[in-house]
Amino acid sequence: MRSPRDFFRPLALGAPQPLRDIPVRPSRMIHFFDPSNPKMVEKAPDIAKRVDILLGNLEDAIAIDNKEAAREGFIRIARDHDFGDTQLWTRINSLDSPWFLDDITRIVTEAGDKLDVIMLPKIQGAWDIHFVDQLLAQLEARAGLKKPILLHCLLETALGVANVEEIANASPRIQGMSLGPADLAASRRMKTTRIGGGHPGYLVRDDPDANNPDAARATHQQDLWHYTMGRMVDACVSVGALPFYGPFGAIDDPLACEDQFRNAFLMGCVGAWSLHPSQIEIAKRVFSPPPGEVAWAKRVLEALPDGSGAVMVEGKMQDDASWKQCKVMVDLARLIADKDPDLKALYGF
Repeated sequence: MRSPRDFFRPLALGAPQPLRDIPVRPSRMIHFFDPSNPKMVEKAPDIAKRVDILLGNLEDAIAIDNKEAAREGFIRIARDHDFGDTQLWTRINSLDSPWFLDDITRIVTEAGDKLDVIMLPKIQGAWDIHFVDQLLAQLEARAGLKKPILLHCLLETALGVANVEEIANASPRIQGMSLGPADLAASRRMKTTRIGGGHPGYLVRDDPDANNPDAARATHQQDLWHYTMGRMVDACVSVGALPFYGPFGAIDDPLACEDQFRNAFLMGCVGAWSLHPSQIEIAKRVFSPPPGEVAWAKRVLEALPDGSGAVMVEGKMQDDASWKQCKVMVDLARLIADKDPDLKALYGF
């Protein structure tokens, strides 16, 4: 059994010291782009100004013939551009793929000083993280990196969900997790071909009307991902990592996308993926606290400066628990206000 004293020691001689706390930065959207697509690469610097996280995708959605071109394109754009306060991530190919080793070796040694996070797909258990953790330390030492590269895990398999708490605790590199609904649906043998969101067949139905048993009965569509998202949020928060909702595939249905993102926001997720530029503003709107909620939270914090006791604010009882809720809202608003001048004015900071 590994000693807790060793948990925050580098796993390789010359590797950077592991972080004790995951940096909390605006992370409302992880915007995906294809580094093998010249048009997307050309637009990336401008897109980076609009997003919190820019991610070069090397895995799913990249054709096999374009895998190497995507890797080369990402390394080039990472080396050639400074994205300021926008985080730069990449999603590499899965650990069992023929591209994984070259992905991680080339990117860390050639562009590692520009990289914040590596997204790992299809993580099954803590053993996957232990392998990547050790390998990353060796590569960081070889490249002479001064800060550790963090890891973001995708929950895309039933086994990964079953082991989610062990995954969250596997390494101090764990930055967070995202729900990957499409691969997870296939892994579970779920009977849906949708990428995220609800399903019209997953519903509850009102009881029959006792006075008119033949009358039509209303139905209510349910959320297929509620259970998994709750487990992921709890696992992440328990270790100080950040939970994200993943992709919403129906680009032509912005209203349903906003609903799904808002469900995730209310349950504790800090952001979601944007697969198309049209989803950037949806994520920005949903994962930024509403100004009215922030104003109310500020009033509660003013009425309970140290969080102790109980007071009435506009006819509503407030105590330590509600103080903590309001502090979450105000702290997030302050974080986002530092990046977004328009929201800063709306929040009154």
